[in-house]
Amino acid sequence: MTGGRTLRVSAESWPLRRPFAIARGTKTTAEVVVAEIACGGVTGRGECVPYPRYGETATDVVAAIEALASAIADGLDRDTLTETLPPGAARNAVDCALWDLEAKAAGRRAWDLAGLEVPEPTVTAETIGLGTVEDMAADAAALTDRPLLKVKVGCDAVVERLQAVRDAAPAARLVVDANEGWDLEILQAVGDDLAALGVEMIEQPLPAGDGGGLDADACPVPLCADESCHTAADLGRLVGRYRLVNIKLDKTGGLTGALDLARAARAVGFGIMVGCMVGTSLAMAPATLLTGFADVVDLDGPLWLARDRDPGLRFENGTVFPPDAALWG
Repeated sequence: MTGGRTLRVSAESWPLRRPFAIARGTKTTAEVVVAEIACGGVTGRGECVPYPRYGETATDVVAAIEALASAIADGLDRDTLTETLPPGAARNAVDCALWDLEAKAAGRRAWDLAGLEVPEPTVTAETIGLGTVEDMAADAAALTDRPLLKVKVGCDAVVERLQAVRDAAPAARLVVDANEGWDLEILQAVGDDLAALGVEMIEQPLPAGDGGGLDADACPVPLCADESCHTAADLGRLVGRYRLVNIKLDKTGGLTGALDLARAARAVGFGIMVGCMVGTSLAMAPATLLTGFADVVDLDGPLWLARDRDPGLRFENGTVFPPDAALWG
C-alpha cells in the first residue's frame, strides 16, 4: 500500500493528574504530536513527545512531519524515512504511523510483521516523582503493592529519599533515575548505600557528555544509559561505562530504530531497559513490542495523565498489557 496516502499532523496537550517533577524540572501537561497516514480506508497513527532536552518543540516537530507530505503521498517507506529524517520525535511519529498503517491494511498485528513473538503482559515500573522525603514516602505507600518502582532523585538527600521509599514499599523492586543530575562524587558517595537498600539500577547519573570517568564495574549498582544512548551508533562509547541502555522510541526515531538498537545492544552484552516519555497510550503501544528484549520495562507514562485515549493500554497493579488493534498495531 503506497500511492494515494494522505497525512494529517496535530499537536495535542494532555493534562497530568498532578505535577511530575524530575531533576531537570516539573511539568503539568504532556505535549505530544500525532501523525496520521490514511490510505485505502484505513489510517495508521503514531505519537511522539518532543523533548526540549534534545532541542525539540512541538512546532518544529509538526513542521518536520508536514514537510514529508509529498513523500508520504508517493509511498515513503520506513527505510527511506530513516534516510530522510534524523532520529528523534518527528521520525518516531511517522515510523509508528507507517507500522500501524501496514498492520491495519494487512489485517495482521505489528509484532507479526516485525517477526516478533506476541508480547506478554509485562511488569512495568511506576514512577515516584521528585519531592520532599515525606511526599515521596507517601507516594511509595500508595504504590506499596506494585512490584517495581522507579524513583526520581536530584543531587541532595538521595539516600534519605530512597530509605523513605524503601520503608514505605518494602517488597518493591527499586530503580533510580538521576536524569543527569549527579557528578562522579555523588555517585561514589551513594552507591554502596543504594545497593544496601536493594536498588537494582541507576539510570543516567552523570550528564550525557560527562561519562568519561564512569566505570561500570566500580559501581555496586548497575548503571543504565538514557540520555547517553539514542541509537545503535552510540553503543561503542558506552562499553565499560554502563551495563544497560534505555531504549525510547522518541530517541531512536521509532520502532524501526528501536528494534535495531535492541538487537545491537544484546549482541554486545548490554542489558536493556524499555522506557518512555510522558505521553498517551498511543505513544506507549509500539514500545510494548520491545518488552521481550527487556530486563526492565518503564512504560507508565499514561498513568500520569488526567485522562488517556479510548481505548488505551490496560494497566493492572504494575502490569501493562499488549495493545488492542483499535489503539495501535
